[in-house]
Amino acid sequence: MRRLSPGQQEALRMRVVAALREGMTGAEAVRVFGVSEGSIRNWKARYAFGGAEGLESRRSGRKAGEARKLTPDQEKALVEAIIEFEPEQLDLDGKLWTRRKVTELAYRLFRVRYTERGMGKLLQRMGLSFQRPDRRAVEANPEAMAEWVESTYPALVTRTEAEGAVILFADQVGVRPDHLSGATWGRVGQTPTVARTGKRFSLNAMSVISPRGDLRFTVFEGRFDTAEFLTFCKRLVSGYDTKIHLVLDGHPVHRSKATKAWMGAHREQIELHYLPAYAPHLNPDELVNPDLKRTLADKDIRSRDQMEVAVRSFFRRVQKLPGHVRGYFQGRYTEYASTV
Repeated sequence: MRRLSPGQQEALRMRVVAALREGMTGAEAVRVFGVSEGSIRNWKARYAFGGAEGLESRRSGRKAGEARKLTPDQEKALVEAIIEFEPEQLDLDGKLWTRRKVTELAYRLFRVRYTERGMGKLLQRMGLSFQRPDRRAVEANPEAMAEWVESTYPALVTRTEAEGAVILFADQVGVRPDHLSGATWGRVGQTPTVARTGKRFSLNAMSVISPRGDLRFTVFEGRFDTAEFLTFCKRLVSGYDTKIHLVLDGHPVHRSKATKAWMGAHREQIELHYLPAYAPHLNPDELVNPDLKRTLADKDIRSRDQMEVAVRSFFRRVQKLPGHVRGYFQGRYTEYASTV
């Protein structure tokens, strides 16, 4: 019987009991079906007490919900506390929820003790998982971000459509040869080592992307300043035969007197729109930067020339993949900008 699946065991019990009811003796059943006399007695008793349902396979172990320490309402309250509050707001240290802190919270709220391992199982059963949280600046203004997503940007889209213009999102990024991101396989407990050059050099890039899948970029040495920014803007203007609405952050270069003067002189060709302060996650072009750095992390770069070739190669490859560019507008916080 132990070699049979629960379904096969149940079918065998049904056949044996049916044969016994039709007149087969217990001794004959032992010989024909290869089961023990004790099993036959047990099945006859189960049938007598519960009928055919008494012969059904019963799942071993506790029933769902049996021996739970918290009621369903208490479990729901615990989840809501984890989602709505940070630990320090409930007089627990820090901003990150750990099994130890949730265990302490459960005791404070309901006087119920859990081991950390048991709490981990409970959290998983309640639909939670251990995750790397998004980071937000404490200075960020939720109302300003909501207004941008719900009002300001939709109005910009409407205006752009009426003008036959194009919306571009811009951002700049700096890369170094010692930057390493991503993961690789290795033995458990033995962190793999990846050799990188010890030389220090850097390179900067700026890119713009559109919801329809366009990408333009520039790569340059030295710091990002007004001259470099305006040079890029001149290239953008010459590359489009429609007006450009350029969305970017409030970097000092983007707000400098020289930038404002140049933009004023070219207002029929390009106009700047600033994202809310401390809200880089609302800029789809921000997602280009980690994509670039993940690509560079998998390369052996030992000179600035090699790095420039790799950076330009990345942008040129992505330029040919409008679907990939549109993917930057499908992120959790950037989907609002996917309207062309």
